[in-house]
Amino acid sequence: MAETHKIYISLLDEGSPCWRPVDAEFVRDDHYKIKSVNSAPEDEHWQFATGTVVRCEEMSLSEGKALVAVEEVDKVKHITYESNEKA
Repeated sequence: MAETHKIYISLLDEGSPCWRPVDAEFVRDDHYKIKSVNSAPEDEHWQFATGTVVRCEEMSLSEGKALVAVEEVDKVKHITYESNEKA
């Protein structure tokens, strides 16, 4: 079973930096697949959608050190990871 972690994603259109903690499945290295669903998409605009594989970096937030999604992982790399895991 895949490991689930809490990562943070940026909320867009907030006027100041805001972060949403979400559940994400560890994929490999510093890559995680977002599992949480945005329950208020009309009010919160997430930088990355549910199901997106993202690269995370450790950053200092008001809550302390946290894994923060910084970019979407190239879909080709993600497919390669899935293929290697099945082999």
